Amino acid sequence: MKYGLFLNVTNETLKQYTKNNFLNKFLNKFDFDEILWSLTTKVVSIILISILFFIITETGRKVIDHLFKKYQFKLDASTSDNTIDNSKIMIKRRNKTIYTLTQNAFHYLVIFFWLYSILSIIGIPVGTLIAGAGIFSLAIGLGAQGFVSDIVSGFFILFEHQIDVGEHVIINDTNGIVAAIGLRTTQIRSSNGTLNFIPNRDITTISNLSRGNISTLVNVRIMPNSPIKKIEDIMSQVNEQKKGTNANVIGDPLIFGTVYLNDGSLAIQVVITARSGTESKIQADYLAAYLKALNQAGIVIPMSPETVEVPEKPQKKAESKPVTITNPLPNK
Repeated sequence: MKYGLFLNVTNETLKQYTKNNFLNKFLNKFDFDEILWSLTTKVVSIILISILFFIITETGRKVIDHLFKKYQFKLDASTSDNTIDNSKIMIKRRNKTIYTLTQNAFHYLVIFFWLYSILSIIGIPVGTLIAGAGIFSLAIGLGAQGFVSDIVSGFFILFEHQIDVGEHVIINDTNGIVAAIGLRTTQIRSSNGTLNFIPNRDITTISNLSRGNISTLVNVRIMPNSPIKKIEDIMSQVNEQKKGTNANVIGDPLIFGTVYLNDGSLAIQVVITARSGTESKIQADYLAAYLKALNQAGIVIPMSPETVEVPEKPQKKAESKPVTITNPLPNK
């Protein structure tokens, strides 16, 4: 051992800890001064190494923040003229993605070396344990396989440029904005503010709504006796008035016509092509403009869905057929 923690004890040097001789002999085999010194040294070393890694962590984070935020500031300054440039938007999102990934990788790296240092101070041979094939196989069986699977899946998601931070996506059944992409998990923030952590190995389907233009639907509910032609003319006038006022609207809105909605009500549907990420705002903007124009024209809009019942076909009555009754008894 590194320290002489055990002593050769004779009856002359026996210290009396208790009234039991056997217990005294057992306790006298330990050098408590050396044990206390060893324990104190290790505790102080762990505290000092933890402080050192804390300083390294904070310094590294500040350096990463400075580098990426400086580049992000340049990107923001280059797009300050309010013009829409999809290539610059993609570069800004990619910069945020690499930033979150770098922070995540740095965090795991610091934790790994901190644990390695702590175990080395305690006296556990970390290198021998890692090199041992049996221990390595056991680690994989206890959960390292899932960790490796997360990293591999995350690598391909980034390598194939499937998603970036700030994009609107649907991953599996989770709909929201990408908040961060890490080595193990991808974070999606839903519209209600919920932050969802999805392990990368569990990502099976990614629907990216931020690549290209998005078609959004505006449904204006009507009653069965509403003047459909007049309503469509008013909506066309609204489209003409709003033409060219929003750069995020691609082309002209298309009045699709009268449709049945899922709740059984009638509505006049409009299809609007918008730039990705702006479809919800444009949908609300056009719906408000349609409702305002229709109210000014005196057209009543149902406050609740007006269900239109489809009349059932009358059932055919069963035709009566003559029934012949035979007398089983012989005539007398």
